[in-house]
Amino acid sequence: MSDDILTPERVVLEHRTPTREEAIRDVGRLLVEAGAVRPGYVDSMLAREATVSTSMGNFLAIPHGTNEGREFIDRTALAVIRYPSAIEWDGDEVRFVIGIAGRENEHLEILGRIAVLFSDDDDVQSLLAAPTAEALYALISAVNED
Repeated sequence: MSDDILTPERVVLEHRTPTREEAIRDVGRLLVEAGAVRPGYVDSMLAREATVSTSMGNFLAIPHGTNEGREFIDRTALAVIRYPSAIEWDGDEVRFVIGIAGRENEHLEILGRIAVLFSDDDDVQSLLAAPTAEALYALISAVNED
């Protein structure tokens, strides 16, 4: 099994546009299937979203669990889903849902890398235009760099 925080199997181009809750469940399921988290973590992602929006602007949301949900994290990992049209997310439009599970404070550095990538409008346009999941992974896999 790869030690990479993000692997090609966890980068998905979805063909339907769900509700915000469904999108969180979708990305959480990828983290569970990867063996990074146990199902209780997905519930804690939904609990966090109920108290504070994880939309970051530039078509990005980064749902993650509550502090109490950390007990369900077995290893640090990301999962990325790009949706074909925008999800209404607390007044923002979201096309990228990046689920994050971080042991200790590992997720803070990763969040910084994601923020840099999504702060550049040209980079966001490239991410939106990526024709395949493999192409999207190639653009976003810099989050694995140490």
